[in-house]
Amino acid sequence: MKKAANYSIVFVTAPDKKLARQLARAALEKRLVACANLVAGIESHYWWQGKLERSKETLIILKTTGRHLAALEKLILKEHPYDTPEFVVVPLAAGTERYLLWIKNSTLQPEGG
Repeated sequence: MKKAANYSIVFVTAPDKKLARQLARAALEKRLVACANLVAGIESHYWWQGKLERSKETLIILKTTGRHLAALEKLILKEHPYDTPEFVVVPLAAGTERYLLWIKNSTLQPEGG
């Protein structure tokens, strides 16, 4: 295991799988994340505008580096239809060296890009 102070997992919920795929693809194409996992069929319970709400959503789990967090947040806030989209960052404590290197290399901009 290697310390992973500069790596994060980001959680974003979307109203459906179609939008979750669009957000994941946009983040991947811009090389802001190395990987996006979509977990369909979650049921969210929450307070919204003074009422207890419930909805079906798709959870997006994004793996990225610290240097991409601001741009990733900007992308999600711009492209997401929710008034207050979830964007929760969980810093990683550690990970395997090869996996962390893969995240780093996957989020590097290609030459000339």
